[in-house]
Amino acid sequence: MATTNGQTTINSPNQTKSNTMRTDKIKNITVKEAIYALQMANKQAWFSLFTEEAELYDDGNKMNFKRFFDAAIGHEHFNTIDMVKNNGLAVYGSFHSDKWGYFKTYFKFHINTDGKFNRLDIGQANY
Repeated sequence: MATTNGQTTINSPNQTKSNTMRTDKIKNITVKEAIYALQMANKQAWFSLFTEEAELYDDGNKMNFKRFFDAAIGHEHFNTIDMVKNNGLAVYGSFHSDKWGYFKTYFKFHINTDGKFNRLDIGQANY
């Protein structure tokens, strides 16, 4: 991750320097850490930001959070962050999955009083 002129960029293992992703729209530091962990395929960092009982909903369908991201991390990443809403807890952007290809998505983080994520809603976005 690099910061230049107030703009943060991340080079994920699957991206080249000419294809960096700007994260300056993400103001919530914990969300930014989660996106960074996802981009860098860092499972340990990703899971450390969530509660043990974290829930995952994919297009409204309840999924097993741990199993889903154990398989996804390293094979999925954001290409761009296009929009951030809900005080920085909702991130929208162009996404790549080795399994599903390229599409627009949202990640909506829910944070508990201890500062950990206890729920994540993900899905295809239309904007």
